Amino acid sequence: MTTFDIPESLATMQQPIVTALRTVIDPELHVNVMDLGLIYHVKVDLIHILVEMTLSSKNCPMSESILSGVKNCLLRSFPGYEVQVDLVWEPEWNYRTIPAEGIKALRGG
Repeated sequence: MTTFDIPESLATMQQPIVTALRTVIDPELHVNVMDLGLIYHVKVDLIHILVEMTLSSKNCPMSESILSGVKNCLLRSFPGYEVQVDLVWEPEWNYRTIPAEGIKALRGG
């Protein structure tokens, strides 16, 4: 589950951030990074967006592409913000951590 740390004055940014992140598709699983549960935490202040995320595997061959996709979609959606994407491995991602939307997408629904 993604947690958000966004000041009340910037609360309207949460949904556009989620929408932007849903455009980043894991090329192997063909599901977006939000619905896969790969985005753990998003922190926003007046000039920064920080994303803490994981990948489905430490050996993911598309890791750089996915990380770049996350950063670039936020830079496009929020010009003037600095975007930082941190890759974390705790908690370890697994299929039990996928939200209901992701399970549905993986099943083709």
